[in-house]
Amino acid sequence: MRAQGLSRSDNCIQTCSYKLTIWTDFNAGIGSAEMLGRANYIALVGGGRQPKFPQNKVIIWDDAKQKVVITLEFHSRVHRVCLSRSRIIAVLQNSVHMYAFSSPPQKISVFETADNPFGICCLGAKVIVFPGRTPGQVQMVEMSTGNISIIPAHGTPLKAMTLSPDGEILATASETGTLVRLFTTTNCARIAELRRGVDHASIFSLAISPNSQLLAVTSDKSTLHIFDLPHHSSSVNPPFTSIKHTTTVPPKVKFQSNSRSHHHNRPSSPYSNTTSATDPNNPNNSNSQKWGLLGKIPLLPRVFSDAYSFASAHIEIDDEDPTETSLLGVGSSRPIPGIPGGKARKGVVGWVDDWTLLVIGAGRDGRWEKFVLGEGEGGGRVLVRSGWKRYLGG
Repeated sequence: MRAQGLSRSDNCIQTCSYKLTIWTDFNAGIGSAEMLGRANYIALVGGGRQPKFPQNKVIIWDDAKQKVVITLEFHSRVHRVCLSRSRIIAVLQNSVHMYAFSSPPQKISVFETADNPFGICCLGAKVIVFPGRTPGQVQMVEMSTGNISIIPAHGTPLKAMTLSPDGEILATASETGTLVRLFTTTNCARIAELRRGVDHASIFSLAISPNSQLLAVTSDKSTLHIFDLPHHSSSVNPPFTSIKHTTTVPPKVKFQSNSRSHHHNRPSSPYSNTTSATDPNNPNNSNSQKWGLLGKIPLLPRVFSDAYSFASAHIEIDDEDPTETSLLGVGSSRPIPGIPGGKARKGVVGWVDDWTLLVIGAGRDGRWEKFVLGEGEGGGRVLVRSGWKRYLGG
């Protein structure tokens, strides 16, 4: 399930059926909403021009009882909240606060961070990761012991981060947006670098598949990229080249390389819905096919030898955020109060299963797009947009 923060309500969408399952109208602004799995608890932070709750408070809402059960107050605005059955994590501009999920909640630790306007934080079963005190660094805290590890991930501030479902791989991207770096959480060793492209981009979202074999990346280039993840182990300095190909796509699932999806008479996109590593016209295929022999010549710039995505597809993103327009007026460019980064998140990607993804948009015209990985005519893997639906409005 996913909770989507909106200007006046809170929505929960069940990803297995793609149906709106919960609609709670707070009649005021919600800046951030985070669900506790499929449980009835939702962490809320006020936002927008008329916030429902103060932006320096974390509200734990019991949707079954329709009431507030926990309130945490801080000295500054809360950018994001992460929940597990044992922890409440509040992410502020320059600090991360960890509480036991109890009544009343007990403060466990406070960690200082570099500026974190996007509320970057990942909570796993064993570790929690968030920006370090120096821009580009990552702090990883082992929750059972409190031990802290520092990972020098990037030379510029972090923009996105995610943990694999098994908790063994950490993926990070910086504000530069050209590389995604992978680290093992057992010893913080860097195990791979994946190249999204050579041009600067703003990374919207990172997500690792349920079997921890594939990585999905979205950016303001209106593209969803799919990468193979490398074999990971606890050995020191593991090889960067052991990229494994997933075998989770059902062999019976096949797509025509020129297939397009049509839904509700939606205007067709000028972009193809399908690209693959076997398509010679695809600029984002694997490095071996992208550069040929150039990728094997030593001393050339690393862009020729980096690992690229094996499949990609166009995603719909609006040049003007409809949430921003509705809250602040047409033509306004001011940030939305109480929203991490000042703009509603778009391009948020999540895996439904090992070969199906959803990309969630934002705003009053919010919609999701469904993509499926399968086998193309030439035997290569392809990525197809199989449908879309608005989760708000008409």
